[in-house]
Amino acid sequence: MRDHFEIRDHDAAGRIGRLEVPRAGVTVETPALLPVVNPNVLTVEPSRLAAEFGAEMLITNSYIIRSTDRIRDRVLDQGLHDFLGFDGAIMTDSGSFQLAEYGEIDVTTEEIIEFQRRIGSDVATPVDVPTPPDVDRERAERELATTRQAIADAEAAETGEMLVNAPVQGSTFPDLREEAGRHASASDLDVFPVGAMVPLLNSYRYAEVVEAVRAAKRGLDPDAPVHLFGAGHPMMLALAVAAGCDLFDSAAYALMARDGRYLTVSGTEHLESMEYFPCSCPVCAEYTPADLRAMDDGAGPDDEDRSAEQLLAEHNLHVTFEELRRVKAAIRSGNLLQLVDRRARGHPAMLDGFRTLLDHADELERTDPVSKDAFFYTSHESARRPEVSRHHDRLSRLAVPDRLLLTESDAPSNHEYDAVWRIKPPFGPFPRALSETYPLTAEVPDRIDGAAQVAAAEGVASLVDANPDADITLGHDDWVARAVEAVPDSVDVENLRFIGR
Repeated sequence: MRDHFEIRDHDAAGRIGRLEVPRAGVTVETPALLPVVNPNVLTVEPSRLAAEFGAEMLITNSYIIRSTDRIRDRVLDQGLHDFLGFDGAIMTDSGSFQLAEYGEIDVTTEEIIEFQRRIGSDVATPVDVPTPPDVDRERAERELATTRQAIADAEAAETGEMLVNAPVQGSTFPDLREEAGRHASASDLDVFPVGAMVPLLNSYRYAEVVEAVRAAKRGLDPDAPVHLFGAGHPMMLALAVAAGCDLFDSAAYALMARDGRYLTVSGTEHLESMEYFPCSCPVCAEYTPADLRAMDDGAGPDDEDRSAEQLLAEHNLHVTFEELRRVKAAIRSGNLLQLVDRRARGHPAMLDGFRTLLDHADELERTDPVSKDAFFYTSHESARRPEVSRHHDRLSRLAVPDRLLLTESDAPSNHEYDAVWRIKPPFGPFPRALSETYPLTAEVPDRIDGAAQVAAAEGVASLVDANPDADITLGHDDWVARAVEAVPDSVDVENLRFIGR
């Protein structure tokens, strides 16, 4: 039991939680975005991150501070919070990113943990090895052993009230990620970053990101706060939260602004090709794309304190924090997967990620609330949501009469059945008395698709499996052939469109 993390709400594998950070004396609400602050280049002042954007926590790099003579002594003297001018919680990275980029760093876990403690970090990180995607298994196992040793060294360090990360590595091998999660969770450490995600994120390999997260989650304890290292594009936040992530760190807001890129919830735009800003944040309300381009040419609005890069970075932060608030509202309302579905329509890689997430519907079902406000069927992926599989699993609990009619139409006025139940794609059969219970109150389109019909047929099959001696008849509304074929042979099947012709 990790007393510093309390889960308040669930939807799918997403949750709203409270992460207590004792050294900072604050409690951070999750899901939380940690803007990355480069101690050498403050694109947006950390004090503004809290006051204007709502950041409760940020992340900076202790290795850069330690390696930079002109700021190291100042940070040791002032402390990290005063140096950055930030009153919230501060996490520090260890140099592992530099290790991944350059292959060598001159610091050990013992040394960097002690340095992080001395400068006043609230959440420290050991020197793990971020094994990139697609390496051979031998390398992944070898480097995972090094990360395990780093976790052990961090456990042995004197940390006081400082929380410490236990990174979960394993490259693109799900079994290694799961094993790494189990090992990290057995430690005394506090926060669990899923590492080496940046190469996958940068190449939009969202399906593999989801696989890595779900594998790590299978190994981690249910109450473990999970950080997705390097994730901060607003497009994928809903997906990552639904997969089970609680913390995100983003340098994207600044790095993409430096390249003239404008973030949206459906992708990335280039400033040079934009005519309008599709956003109402303070930046987009005051400036046009032409204004920002003119700033780069020295002919823009008279604003000596802000550059086009800074303004783009501010917009990127606004849209990212706005999306995170939208995700929290979706969790509270119980429609997180509907939000993920909408985001999946914005980019093919997001759709791949969503479909991969639904491959794990059985895992999502364990934490998905049994009752919510509404279920909207908005795409054929909706047929794979955990509410559908849960309904199928619960059909075995229902008392089934000897002769049963399942029908999409009203019950016939004269019949010889012992009972008449409704059948509603994608859920399948249920007694009419349950019609007003979630999720059977779902809003579905009049022109239902084949995937929903197949799911309903699978529900019929579940009912038959639990009641093999019952005499069941199905009246369907012109289902597609593959749905009819999924109905067990023991069921009498009638197409309601042809009755009475």
